[in-house]
Amino acid sequence: MKMVKKILVYAFAGAISAVAVSCSDDDKNEPQPQEAYEWGTNGGLKSCNHLLFNADGTENAAGTVIGNGDKEFVFTGKQTLKKGTYLLKGWVYVAEGAELTLEPGTVIRGEKQSMASLIVERGGKLIAQGTAQEPIVFTSAEAKGNRKPGDWGGVIICGKAHNNQRDDMQIEGGPRSHHGGNDDADNSGVLSYVRIEFAGYPFQENKEINGLTLGSVGSGTKLDHIQVSFSNDDSFEWFGGTVSCSHLVAYKGWDDDFDTDNGFSGKVQFGLAMRDPRIADTSQSNGFESDNCADGADVDPHTTCVFSNITFVGPNGRDGFVNSKDYINAGSYNPNNGSALGKFQSAMQVRRSSRLSCFNSLAVGFPIGLIIDGEKGDTPDAARAGKLKISNVWFAGMDVIGSDANKIYEDVLYDATAKAVIDANQSSFSHTFFMAQEGNKNLADAAELLLTDAAGAGAAYMPQAGSKLIGAASFTDALLNGVKPVNYIGAFAAGDNWMDGWTNFDPNNADY
Repeated sequence: MKMVKKILVYAFAGAISAVAVSCSDDDKNEPQPQEAYEWGTNGGLKSCNHLLFNADGTENAAGTVIGNGDKEFVFTGKQTLKKGTYLLKGWVYVAEGAELTLEPGTVIRGEKQSMASLIVERGGKLIAQGTAQEPIVFTSAEAKGNRKPGDWGGVIICGKAHNNQRDDMQIEGGPRSHHGGNDDADNSGVLSYVRIEFAGYPFQENKEINGLTLGSVGSGTKLDHIQVSFSNDDSFEWFGGTVSCSHLVAYKGWDDDFDTDNGFSGKVQFGLAMRDPRIADTSQSNGFESDNCADGADVDPHTTCVFSNITFVGPNGRDGFVNSKDYINAGSYNPNNGSALGKFQSAMQVRRSSRLSCFNSLAVGFPIGLIIDGEKGDTPDAARAGKLKISNVWFAGMDVIGSDANKIYEDVLYDATAKAVIDANQSSFSHTFFMAQEGNKNLADAAELLLTDAAGAGAAYMPQAGSKLIGAASFTDALLNGVKPVNYIGAFAAGDNWMDGWTNFDPNNADY
């Protein structure tokens, strides 16, 4: 990261004549009295209430380049970008008090060379309210047919809600920004009818920018109808926060689909996660990966997020792969953008003292259904005490129902702390726990669920009329207060495809 310092500039006509990019509020492009500018060690302008530039780096309020190309451009004003196509260059911060509004139909193309990223800081706002007919798209600036996971950074939103790390954390992935505070109702803006494609910058091992990263985002923020496709790391990751979300699509991501950490306590309803059988991470890819914190400490607020009506479509039975033994390390596709091919693991991994709960959901075709992992923290004890619930969840086409530890693909009773099998003749605790919970089922074959691929996504996900999923839901648990009651398990009712119009399952060939 570059070190910066702030200088107070007073008005006189030649004050910044040596700077290639000017910043002002008047028509003369001259600095105003007592206006603060932020400079980098290379002498370039860093901070400005003008966001847009020409391709040559000169300031232009009607330009089509977001940021001036510096690694850390800080936007401090309020601006609305008219519907159009823009190039995002470098790391562009929406600073505290700043507000960036994108009109429906806007396309933001992230530059690969500068690992472009859009980072909303604490107190900043991004208003990206698209429509089903005109979604807002964040995508790769690479040419059609040549886009790959990790082409650019991604979208990061930081808020002022609680997390369990003293309410102040630096966001993962390299940006300077911190998140957290004591305002659980904080409002960081709107993301609605939005697509994020080919993102995920590997800043450091296990510290990548995700497709959409949410740091301590408060409940005043609106997040719905968001598709993250071909992310080079997790599709969605929450670090603390209280925001609730709905209608999320995680499509062919590299690592985990929904990753929850550091005291995230929001509710998420209606989500589809669909994997590419040939793309998995060396860290072992999961549908859910949920931690309380990295070391599994018993700290408050705990990760107590509640998911309902989620559909996970794993790799088994697709592209000629029958089960996990066929596709483990068999991938033929590698974008060479910082990630290596690895193994799929589970539909749900709950670990490190997490209290994640999931209801009314469906998972199809993974090596493992559920891992309640006790290697760090007290997650198995919390499950026994009813502090986390996996209820009315159906598995189909799994290799095994459960495992008791990370990277253990056998359904046997296992001591994750000692890393030893307790009894190879008994099922895992995770298996026993899953089957004992109200409404849970394990089916050998997903065919009896009558699923279809209504959107051409590449695998069946939506129940047809007559599916056993219809009428099987339950919303009596108190944890589901505030969640919309429906009568079906999984993300979709028969014939009701909420993905119509705004999603895209072949973004590499889209004309942007």
